[in-house]
Amino acid sequence: MHLTFRQLQVFEAVARHLNYTRAAEELFMTQPAVSGHMRQMEEIAGLPLIEQVGKRLFLTEAGEEVQKAALEMINRAEDLEMRLADLVGMVRGRLGLAVTTTAKYFAPHLLGAFSRRYPEVDVRLEVSNRETVLERLAANRDELAIMGRVPQGMGVTGTAFMPNPLVVVAPPDHPLAGASRIAPERFAEETFLLREPGSGTRLAMEQFFADRGLSLKGGMELGSNETIKQGVMAGLGLSVLSLHTLRLERATGKVAVLDVNGFPLQRHWYAVHLKEKRLSVVADNFLAFLAEEGAGLIEPVVFGEAGSEPKEQR
Repeated sequence: MHLTFRQLQVFEAVARHLNYTRAAEELFMTQPAVSGHMRQMEEIAGLPLIEQVGKRLFLTEAGEEVQKAALEMINRAEDLEMRLADLVGMVRGRLGLAVTTTAKYFAPHLLGAFSRRYPEVDVRLEVSNRETVLERLAANRDELAIMGRVPQGMGVTGTAFMPNPLVVVAPPDHPLAGASRIAPERFAEETFLLREPGSGTRLAMEQFFADRGLSLKGGMELGSNETIKQGVMAGLGLSVLSLHTLRLERATGKVAVLDVNGFPLQRHWYAVHLKEKRLSVVADNFLAFLAEEGAGLIEPVVFGEAGSEPKEQR
């Protein structure tokens, strides 16, 4: 079998997108050229690598094997390029970074500062829910991930780099808005809007109730922070969210942060990677960048006296 490196690049893009047009756009190729590479690869392999069912494309079993090999070879080639650049005092290459949806509120600021320091680095950012981010990390599709809790039992390690306070949000006209030192028992009488199972915010919220022997009265289950904020503003229930997601809503008075005993829940943001993975030069530099400057690039938050709104430090 004599496959070229370019053919493996084309196949990896098609396998990742399962869409010829999007793969062609990413590779700056025409769609017929991408299709031609795929036909040549199937002729060399002697097996179909992609099959079409209706309008959707799927990898065959052979295609899945080729995808794994292609990804491994591309990663090794990129790592070689980065290490050679490092030998001449440069940081150059690609960083594959996945972040949970809550982290999208600050991740672009971090990446902007990192890119200004290392303009030769090409960052590929993927934003998704926690479950998908973990799947991508386990499959080695991204080198690093940013999330609010390090998963247990999947061979990863995490480095904390920034506080992530979780607060209780309510509509501004809620009876508890402005109240001081609200007891958890009173708080538990309310209906809550929840993220999907497995969400780090939801897990922290469930743990808060379980630690106090309280039941969580769940209402709607919503799949994004934005939808939850809209539900809170509409009076559908209370929720627990990262303070980093609420800058605009607090500034415009659309939501109130409640003073509940035990809150804010003090958590951290973590940069996570596979424990056994040898990180690239770019990933090593990104981790060092987060450790040195990550927290300082996001405006810190301090909390006022009991009964007052959390105040941003100026």
